[in-house]
Amino acid sequence: MKFRFLLILFVPILLISCDNEILPKPKGFLRLEYPEASYQKIENGCPYSIEISNESMIIFENNCWAKINYPKLNATIHLTFRDITNNLNSALQDVEKLTFEHTIKADAINSQPFENKSKKIYGKLITVEGDVASNRQFYVTDSIKNLLYGTLYFKVKPNYDSILPTINYLEKDIKNIMESVEWKN
Repeated sequence: MKFRFLLILFVPILLISCDNEILPKPKGFLRLEYPEASYQKIENGCPYSIEISNESMIIFENNCWAKINYPKLNATIHLTFRDITNNLNSALQDVEKLTFEHTIKADAINSQPFENKSKKIYGKLITVEGDVASNRQFYVTDSIKNLLYGTLYFKVKPNYDSILPTINYLEKDIKNIMESVEWKN
């Protein structure tokens, strides 16, 4: 009797539990942990100096353009320096033109002005939302002779939702670059 009872109880359980249905593996989410930022001052014979993160490496070109590489994040901030003697408006129009080339794919473009009168630094941090090539751009100028323009690029296909945490992390470094610029002339 006990054997029959156990047989009646376990056979249906075995038949129900041994289903061959294959379930897909659930998607995982990338978890990135970012180190606390510390900065070092960089001077390289150019008309400006800046502070960059110790997590990055900078490569200067002959015309004082630079690439700030973040190897662990697959990101680069490209810096373009221009002498703007008597052509500030033209240079700022060029910067705006480069920014607004993203309007085709951008969901929104916002800007935040930056000003430090004591250091004679004026600029703008530009946020481009959406699956675009460069989500953060900025420029700083002394309004007389110097203009430094920067763009953030990733070495991956743009997927705004996926790279947003890294963009926000690097935005702190961009703001630090803007705040730390010192003109040498």
